[in-house]
Amino acid sequence: RASLLLLPGKLPGNVAGRRKNMSNVSRTELPFSCVTKVELTVSCENLLDTDVGSKSDPLCILLMNTSGNQWFEVDRTERVKNCLSPKFAKKFVVDYYFEVVQKLRFGLYDIDNKTIDLSDDDFLGEFECSLGQIVSSSKLTRPLVLKNKKPAGKGTITVKVHDISHHIYLRCGCLRIIFFHKVVVVLQNYYFWVNYPFNGYLSYQVVKNNLNPCWRPFKIPLRSLCAGDMEKPIKVECYDYDSDGSHDLIGSFETNMKRLQEAEFECINSKKKQKKKNYKNSGVVSVKVCQITKEYTFLDYIMGGCQINFTVGIDFTGSNGDPKSPDSLHYISPQGVNEYLSAIWSVGLVVQDYDSDKMFPAFGFGAQIPPTWQVSHEFPLNFNPTNPFCAGVEGVVEAYRMCLPQVKLYGPTNFAPIINHMARFAQQALQQNTASQYYVLLIITDGVITDMDQTRGAIVAASRLPMSIIIVGVGKADFTDMEILDGDDGRLRSIKGEPAVRDIVQFVPFRKFQNSPKEELAKCVLAEVPGQVVTFFNMMKLLPPKSNTPVDAPNGPTQN
Repeated sequence: RASLLLLPGKLPGNVAGRRKNMSNVSRTELPFSCVTKVELTVSCENLLDTDVGSKSDPLCILLMNTSGNQWFEVDRTERVKNCLSPKFAKKFVVDYYFEVVQKLRFGLYDIDNKTIDLSDDDFLGEFECSLGQIVSSSKLTRPLVLKNKKPAGKGTITVKVHDISHHIYLRCGCLRIIFFHKVVVVLQNYYFWVNYPFNGYLSYQVVKNNLNPCWRPFKIPLRSLCAGDMEKPIKVECYDYDSDGSHDLIGSFETNMKRLQEAEFECINSKKKQKKKNYKNSGVVSVKVCQITKEYTFLDYIMGGCQINFTVGIDFTGSNGDPKSPDSLHYISPQGVNEYLSAIWSVGLVVQDYDSDKMFPAFGFGAQIPPTWQVSHEFPLNFNPTNPFCAGVEGVVEAYRMCLPQVKLYGPTNFAPIINHMARFAQQALQQNTASQYYVLLIITDGVITDMDQTRGAIVAASRLPMSIIIVGVGKADFTDMEILDGDDGRLRSIKGEPAVRDIVQFVPFRKFQNSPKEELAKCVLAEVPGQVVTFFNMMKLLPPKSNTPVDAPNGPTQN
């Protein structure tokens, strides 16, 4: 059996043990991690000078908080001696999650001793933000403040973000090995990128009973193979495969990505070469196809200028109950909360970091509205049809509070009008011919949809547009129909049988998270959004506004 195995890093001494794991496997691929790693570069200008006779020796420490008031240290930079405008060489590597508000605090200290404790070092200032704010800006410059929140002189901090995840892939197909053996081929890398998440093999294929095997095309991250450096050496080793794992080395060769495309390489066994004077090679490895393609990630789109537009739709139907009654889902407790407000805060606080102006349209449906008291299924919470925008999540909450006593809860529960309303804006965004706008609609509802057929049709049509729909069900109603819209158990179809081209709906019942930290709801409902964004823009072949590289377009092997 001829096999192809890709291993990260140098082939270790216990590789035979690893090979035994291949005995009963015909083809295995390890899944990619869902976490995206980003690299933060920090520089400062005009720091406070706290030293006498010299300048401050600054160091930057990064703290993170993902819930509550608990901060933990991520890492520290090096100390830069006698410098008030340092550019720190050490970079912070952080796991990035779209669906979580990751609070960051950058602290600057003047280091005058060798102790780890910073309490005896002079504090030069700090800056707090979320990781989402940095990602959506790519580069963020802000003034530093002291512990009392007063300006730290004229000091400023600049944070730049870089995506260091595996978003460039190598497609390499049909490696033909000309041997009179059963062989296994191991592609290994002298300079394995240490942050790559895999610890085992990357891709493994076996071709049985074939002395001239041709493997199916496969793709692997370029960074895992050569850390993105086209000149770094790649070593290929060919083995005679045995089911018990005792594979014998046939030969090997070294190359790099720059020379790998459409080439043939002699496979040399160094031991045989030393013993035999007339030894030439142990066979030839022929690379038939090798190309590099660019596949954009969610971070590529966000850092490339794509804006996430957040819209809220709130259910004002009569089944919610009288807002003045404590039993009503719209009743605002003495603490100033209800399930509607909790959902708005939870999702909105995450999404707002990806919208530069933070102006969010907010609508209601299913209520009789003044002055005519006609039922409306897409009325602006601020009662301004020409400008339904609210300033930030706080503005949405305030508009909801002001609207609630001014409308009469009624019915029915129709989703299609508000979905179609947002779809019109998403349709306009497509005319820009770049991945510049994506829309997220949050619908909060207490009951069963009464226009299911129309809603299914609206969602199917919206699946062809840059938008996603999040539905949060509040109360104790039967939400079976919502699961149908979610599409996780099968592709959603319109009443005419037309299928959705992609899954754009995520539904969760609020009661599932009622006793959980508020961050858990956002994690659940927003986890699928990055994938939905990438799927749509790749499907439409749309580039980030700040990119010139075609989506999934082959590049020459000499390009990084």
